[in-house]
Amino acid sequence: MLSARSLFQEILDNDDSYRLFCSIAASGETQGGWENARIAALVPESLAALAPKITRHGADEDKHGRIFNALLGKRGLEPVPVPPETDYTMLLERRGIGLAHDRLRRDERLTETDVLVYLSHSRVTEQRASEQMAMLVRYFGDHPEVGRAVRMISHDEDNHLAYCHEELLRLARAGHGRTIQRTLRECALAEIAVYRDVSLAVTAHMGRILRWPPAKSAALAGGIRAVYAYERAGRWRRMVGLAMPERRDALGGPPEPAPAL
Repeated sequence: MLSARSLFQEILDNDDSYRLFCSIAASGETQGGWENARIAALVPESLAALAPKITRHGADEDKHGRIFNALLGKRGLEPVPVPPETDYTMLLERRGIGLAHDRLRRDERLTETDVLVYLSHSRVTEQRASEQMAMLVRYFGDHPEVGRAVRMISHDEDNHLAYCHEELLRLARAGHGRTIQRTLRECALAEIAVYRDVSLAVTAHMGRILRWPPAKSAALAGGIRAVYAYERAGRWRRMVGLAMPERRDALGGPPEPAPAL
């Protein structure tokens, strides 16, 4: 029977599929670290109080990239190039979601609207990250090889999501509510499509590595498309709601060190 647990176990048990999985994850986290570091350096003076939290966010993402690379190193594996069709961050950028890398490379202050776009994009993508890591913790939180790593990353992703909720609510109270809601909706509808495309691409690569029979690959692809249809029908709205989190000031301190793997 196909299940998320059995699929991830299959990926974990094979060096080549595990290598690709960790490489994709490390690359995405490292990109996120760079993006947040640049945003922190470019925030407008009116939002300067956000810079330390954005810096902390970026430091966490960098740490996650190092954790995934360390997991590879424990097996004596090297990262592999990330297939472009599996690059979640860049595919979102091509759809005009978030702040373009060309914009972040310029030494030019961001506007308040740019920061709203960044936080809205982060609120949507951190929802996905939080859900995905919670699933991995449920299945592999006690795993001797990856358990500590997935628990720490899951904790951080929950902090990132809480931070996005809190800061967006603060900015909404300052008069930016309509812009935030419009941007959240655009980001969410783009994200569910990109997540579908990336999931299909990753599944295709894993299927070739693990030599899945065509029926299994077709069933998985059908499941991914069914999830997208469900999200497109209304489930995407979970990504745009805002509520004051239980974790207040979640990124108010220094980043926690990576665990000893």
